[in-house]
Amino acid sequence: MSEADSGDLTVRVATSLKAVPAGAWNACANPYALAEAVSESCASSIDVGIDRDNPFVSHEFLTALEESRCTGGRTGWSPAHLVVEDGAGRLLAATPSFLKSHSQGEYIFDHSWADAYERAGGRYYPKIQVSAPFTPATGPRLLVADGPRAGEARQALIAGLEALRAQTQSSSVHVTFAQEPDIAGLKEAGYLLRNDLQFHWRNEGFGSYDDFLGTLASRKRKALKRERREAVAAGITIEALSGRDLTEAVWDDFFAFYQDTGSRKWGRPYLNREFFSRVGAAMGERVVLMMAKRAGRYIAGAINFRGANTLYGRNWGCIEDHPFLHFELCYHQAIDYAIAHGLSRVEAGAQGEHKLARGYRPVITCSLHDIADPGLRRPVAAYLAQERDRIVEAQAVLEAEGPFRKGNDADA
Repeated sequence: MSEADSGDLTVRVATSLKAVPAGAWNACANPYALAEAVSESCASSIDVGIDRDNPFVSHEFLTALEESRCTGGRTGWSPAHLVVEDGAGRLLAATPSFLKSHSQGEYIFDHSWADAYERAGGRYYPKIQVSAPFTPATGPRLLVADGPRAGEARQALIAGLEALRAQTQSSSVHVTFAQEPDIAGLKEAGYLLRNDLQFHWRNEGFGSYDDFLGTLASRKRKALKRERREAVAAGITIEALSGRDLTEAVWDDFFAFYQDTGSRKWGRPYLNREFFSRVGAAMGERVVLMMAKRAGRYIAGAINFRGANTLYGRNWGCIEDHPFLHFELCYHQAIDYAIAHGLSRVEAGAQGEHKLARGYRPVITCSLHDIADPGLRRPVAAYLAQERDRIVEAQAVLEAEGPFRKGNDADA
């Protein structure tokens, strides 16, 4: 995409984050002093809490992906980041965007759209993906610095995505795991709204894990206490590692765990060994690695990233199978950490109704989709309207099935 002007604003494409100063990018990525209002475009039950320091759109995280070659090259994730600058060259807005030649690593599935369109003679790829690669975590997608021109810069980004789609002959633009105010702006621009479900834990001012357990029905409390005991019954200890604790030896162990799980789930893990070294060096204080040790060696681990008020659970793996160890490392330990550090939420990643029994609540997430061809847009819009209704119904059913006490019955 060539440079485009909007008044004295210039919109251009950066094919590498090396071309964008880290401080300027991060000032756009996490500027929020915004009201956490819910747009009418989404259901009121959507979890829209804004994390004012989201790790996954930071310059450091995205650069670690790029420099480790997890994105770029032949990965099918070609960086095409839009940046908006004023007449003095100051960065006012940006978006983490990629030209995609496939639909892998996104966690919002559009394979059926691609198959249907290509069977009808269309060309679905390339498409434009606006997201944190391989990361099903909510966060800002239209990164706009605070200031008097924030609204103008946001509109310039939206117009820039449309221009990029046209110039690259992409079929569509997909903005996944979005939050306000991006949802409202894209909806107003004509993007189709898609909802999905995740499971998040909410801190209601708990002083301890036992305080949290007190909100559960008696039978559920007992089950989780037993589960946590059995998870470490084989002489297992658990450590939370961050910052300088993240040595290359620790990353070697964790990567072995990650490879085992990734190869079973996806056939080929998305992240390589170099990525973990780079992300640890660049933002190790924001990494929380829960590692399980038995007989003097690490046997399992789960990686989390920390924002200002949220702990984001990402990947897990093991080289020994122990009952309930997965739940302990990924969910219970995350709750312990959030309570101890005063964090308001834990986002435990995509899918997984088993999280419900561990006190994680069903919340609705949002993605936005701009499809150029009316012949594809119309059936997708009809499908999404029905899907949104199903998601709202499913959330209500799952919330009712949760482990929390009902009414005034303390031992329900």
